[in-house]
Amino acid sequence: MVGSEGLGVRESSRVTGIQRGLHGQIVEEMAQRILSGTIPEGATINVTELQSDLGVSLTAVREALKVLTAKGLVDARQKRGTFVRPRSDWNLLDADMIRWHFKDADARPELLEELHEVRGIVEPAAARLAAVRGDDSNLAALDEALAAMESAEDDLAAVAADLAFHRALLAATGNELLTKMEVIMETGLADRDRLVHKVKPSGDPVPSHRRVVDAVRAHDPDAAELAMRQLLAKAAEDLTEVRGSASRKGRR
Repeated sequence: MVGSEGLGVRESSRVTGIQRGLHGQIVEEMAQRILSGTIPEGATINVTELQSDLGVSLTAVREALKVLTAKGLVDARQKRGTFVRPRSDWNLLDADMIRWHFKDADARPELLEELHEVRGIVEPAAARLAAVRGDDSNLAALDEALAAMESAEDDLAAVAADLAFHRALLAATGNELLTKMEVIMETGLADRDRLVHKVKPSGDPVPSHRRVVDAVRAHDPDAAELAMRQLLAKAAEDLTEVRGSASRKGRR
């Protein structure tokens, strides 16, 4: 059984009081313990001890467990009780799961590497399709994102503009399933952008993004794919530099 010490939360961090968003806080707290391995795969969860540790009602814990069950994190069986399912059963493409994963991106930099691999597979192909299928409304959305990049006065605005660009590019493919990839892209890309901006001054992102838009506007799929690959190569270079900087700081 996983007791309150095994749950890894100090008394000061208990979820207490009736407050707005309490249900969401309980769900996220429990999910983070599982994702971090504090409650490991296969562990049986003592619901009563968990309720006491969090300082909330048993009903609130059970409701949160229903949410985590739907996301593949936990299950309940007769004689065994409530337990953490194997990682292979987790719904890693769920929007909340992605957000919870990348919340720990500083501690698990491999997540950003995995994001880059996904982007390298998806976005060049998306750029090709956008060049073939993109219409005036798609181009207007891409132009608007470029304008937001040019006018961004802080990192937060720059990140928002970058997300808007990549969302618009996926939408321009006309492929509903590809458009849904924004769930993965947005959470991971936002964390990646914030990390890069925090560690190193960012260069002007507009020219590399504009080359993609110019190729989409020209209905040139080869040029659009190449421009996106070049954009991603620069993103990989920035990430490598940031991780090298973080590693050097850690050795001091």
